[in-house]
Amino acid sequence: MLNTASALARGPFFASGAWMTESLIDIAHVTHAYQTETGSVPVLNDLTLSCAEGTFTAVVGPSGCGKSTLTRLIAGLMIPDEGVVSLHGERVTSPRSTVGMAFQNPVLLEWRTILDNVLLPLEIVPNALSRKDREARAMDLLKLVGLEGFESKRPSELSGGMRQRASLCRAIVHRPEVLILDEPFGALDAFTREDLWQTMHNLRAEESFTCLLITHDLRESVFLADQVIVLSGRPATVQYTLDNPMSGPRSLDELYTPEAAEKLAILRHEIQVAQGREVA
Repeated sequence: MLNTASALARGPFFASGAWMTESLIDIAHVTHAYQTETGSVPVLNDLTLSCAEGTFTAVVGPSGCGKSTLTRLIAGLMIPDEGVVSLHGERVTSPRSTVGMAFQNPVLLEWRTILDNVLLPLEIVPNALSRKDREARAMDLLKLVGLEGFESKRPSELSGGMRQRASLCRAIVHRPEVLILDEPFGALDAFTREDLWQTMHNLRAEESFTCLLITHDLRESVFLADQVIVLSGRPATVQYTLDNPMSGPRSLDELYTPEAAEKLAILRHEIQVAQGREVA
């Protein structure tokens, strides 16, 4: 099975297929380590990849291999020890307002309503919108993710899945070029998680952004992403890239096809290679 998959490529993301458009995220030969009391801990090693504008990329890999570090570098929250991180050809050296982020913990502010939580980035990121237009923008997103009627509620009055929907709205309300999702569905039950996968497809159909998803769920990566990047064990580099271009809306039923089973088997094998449990 592992030798018969079509449209699969080993190697850097930017070399994986002619279907890609202009590159938005470029990571070139990035090496990074954390300094601790006991010495240096290498996390990324000569990592190179690129994400085309308008695409959805999922990054998977062994626990602790540096996936979250990668997101912080793209967001400008950290600077690599070596190499360059660029957005639209401009080197990232500080936090960028054009990047939206959502995490496993929605981190909504309890003293603000759901509407006011979603509006928060528009209070921080410079924009010319009036208060009325800001609220209209936030309300449109809340309606899109199924939270119409809950805008005046407090976070504690919503379920975990509903809070995560609100978090997604907050991450894109200011129309970022890049949306970074760091395991946003990892703490949810299976049914809620799958429901939010469909929500992500709805958002992507209506909103324009380039998405980078960090996940441990291989099914999630195959269902959501145009391409899945497998990182090696720490210090991580790109070990494998699986092409999974999107063509129209996806149904959860597609996860139970022979094609999906083949992709999942390949990714599972690559993760075991990265863990040192199997030979490449």
